[in-house]
Amino acid sequence: MRRICQSLFLLTLILSACSLPAISPPPPLPSPTEAPPVSPTTDVTPESQNCGYQWAHGDLPELSGSFQESIQALEPGAQASAYAFGENCILPDGSIGRFLAMETDFNVMLPVDDLANEAVLGRWIVRVMEVIESIPEDQIAGPRPGRVSIVFESSTAQAVMNFYTDQYQALPAGLNHEEVYHALQSQQ
Repeated sequence: MRRICQSLFLLTLILSACSLPAISPPPPLPSPTEAPPVSPTTDVTPESQNCGYQWAHGDLPELSGSFQESIQALEPGAQASAYAFGENCILPDGSIGRFLAMETDFNVMLPVDDLANEAVLGRWIVRVMEVIESIPEDQIAGPRPGRVSIVFESSTAQAVMNFYTDQYQALPAGLNHEEVYHALQSQQ
């Protein structure tokens, strides 16, 4: 009886293995020089047709300098910068054809006394966004909403708030500073 059960089990395994569909190999990966699908952020010049794309950052020295000045006018101990985030067009020879900006991102480091005071942190978010929203559109690179990263720094610790400008702009009107902080914190 034991021998019959073992034979039946072996036969079942063999038949099960034979009835499984064949697994096809994965599709080949695109070559690094193959152009990606065209999208609103993709350049369609002849040069870009031979591009491989790679994430990159682009300096915005004038905007970064004026943004730093505006933030330091609010808090002299603050540090701030702005840069473009996008893609480099890598040509077949490995050189960079051009940078394609997708968005303008902002970094701010603010000294604060108390990381637990969410009303103060929310007030800083509003003040930073007032500066960002006052920047003329022709100084903003890329079609997408930019990212804002604020590092609140006390003498003993740090707290980081990351959000996109359109997330802030979509907040309901009339929120107090603490509610602004909580609304954006919940979206991280």
